[in-house]
Amino acid sequence: MTMGALAPPAAFAAARPDTVQQGLNALVHSDGVPAALADVRDRDGRTRTYTAGVGDLATGSKVPRDGQVRIGSNTKTFTAVVVLQLVGEGKIGLDAPVDTYLPGLVRGKRIDGRHITVGQLLQQTSGLPNYTNYLGDDVRYFEPRELVDIALQHKADFAPGTKWEYSNTNYVLAGLIVEKVTGRPLAKEMDRRVIKRIGLHHTYFPAPGDATVREPHPKGYYRDSAGAPLRDVTEMDPSWGWAAGQMISTNSDLNRFFTALLSGHLLPEAQLAQMRSATLPAETTFGPGARYGLGLVSKPLPCGGVYWGHGGSFPGYETRGGATDNGRAANVAVTMQLTDEAARARVDRVVDTALCR
Repeated sequence: MTMGALAPPAAFAAARPDTVQQGLNALVHSDGVPAALADVRDRDGRTRTYTAGVGDLATGSKVPRDGQVRIGSNTKTFTAVVVLQLVGEGKIGLDAPVDTYLPGLVRGKRIDGRHITVGQLLQQTSGLPNYTNYLGDDVRYFEPRELVDIALQHKADFAPGTKWEYSNTNYVLAGLIVEKVTGRPLAKEMDRRVIKRIGLHHTYFPAPGDATVREPHPKGYYRDSAGAPLRDVTEMDPSWGWAAGQMISTNSDLNRFFTALLSGHLLPEAQLAQMRSATLPAETTFGPGARYGLGLVSKPLPCGGVYWGHGGSFPGYETRGGATDNGRAANVAVTMQLTDEAARARVDRVVDTALCR
């Protein structure tokens, strides 16, 4: 009989490789991402942080634990929370036309802001063209209204309320409505109403012209085409994402954010219910079984139930994750924007592993 056969069960458990770490290692070795990071929180609030790969391809430096990354479209959930807080305060109506707050701004080919509601912006059912489809390689500083103008040069994709289709234009308009109603910059409202309120110490909305990432972070990379070399795109003006994708955060802060949101610490009960209940199938963008509410995505878990989050894709970084109703949370980031759906699905599977174990 071997020595191993006499080992107690606990020793086997300690020796078994961590499944989340295995998943991150595979993303680095099989999918070729320079670095992968994760933060996992159990229902009792205990957390574990993971890294794989290298933080800088040029120097081979370590990946900063829980380093800052550009979180892309996770920004949409922050924007939706601010809008829904204002709904709860009676300052915005979900059924009100966009023209109520931005009179005359939204006009174009088969586009009329008098017939698009605020709720349709948040739910991605407005039919507005997605301005990011028309930016090309232009990464200069953009004013939010410039982004809207780019979208309005193109005809509507469909009549408002008749279909679901992802468009960043919806969230730029939602951000402009916040500014019009409050009389303050969106970044300041987000900081006051969300970031400071729940203690997100490593999350911020970059100021105009700020192309840097403030705190320790892994560098982000971009590949122009299959087989092309990776380019360091860490420093970039993110204004073209604005209310739809400009923010910087960490995996642990995103876990704190989604946990606080589901726990009712950011929205009144009625608005949280609206955010979660107004869901439509969104599999074309978010994968099998995904449904999109008001800036919040639900995804089924292989072990049963769902988790709620959003995810983000931004040059240099890809983030996936969310939280469950019983307090578990997991977020995964990789330091390369993924264009391969199969690779994105493998990132999703690491999230599933973390939330189901």
